[in-house]
Amino acid sequence: MRYVLALIAALLSSSCTQIPAGVTPVSPFNLNNYLGEWHEIARLDHSFERGLTEVTANYSLRDDGGVKVINRGYNAKDDQWQEAEGKAYFVADSNTGRLKVSFFGPFYGAYNIAKLEADYSMALVIGPSLEYAWLLSRSPTPAAELCQLYFSSAESIGIEPSAWIQIRSCTTN
Repeated sequence: MRYVLALIAALLSSSCTQIPAGVTPVSPFNLNNYLGEWHEIARLDHSFERGLTEVTANYSLRDDGGVKVINRGYNAKDDQWQEAEGKAYFVADSNTGRLKVSFFGPFYGAYNIAKLEADYSMALVIGPSLEYAWLLSRSPTPAAELCQLYFSSAESIGIEPSAWIQIRSCTTN
């Protein structure tokens, strides 16, 4: 419950769907390829995810044409899983990785897919400002080389490497 309330508060304070300077949402984008489970590899610090590990995001189609979003993470301090359900919709055309996401009523935040592997195995997602960023992977242990490529892309748009909180390890082969 604390996770949901903090997420709501964060969205209320940043219910903006803008694209930060230096970020260009990916295009072409195929929503059907993006659906399914993603593992959070790294994120910037946010009160609504603080203390959570093993975070996943699951995306599926809604009956109204939008996207159902289920974010889930483990809170070791409380020894329990926390979950938040939201919805997302394209801001412009469905061929561009730019969506707005809401976990509470009419308040939406930006979900800009700034970098995406051609096989949809890794994504760099930026919120309404460079203070919100996530590195997502289909695998809970992606290759270190691929992770480094994405961290470098984030740095090139203005995200300091030291700002990342590593949630899962990238592996070396």
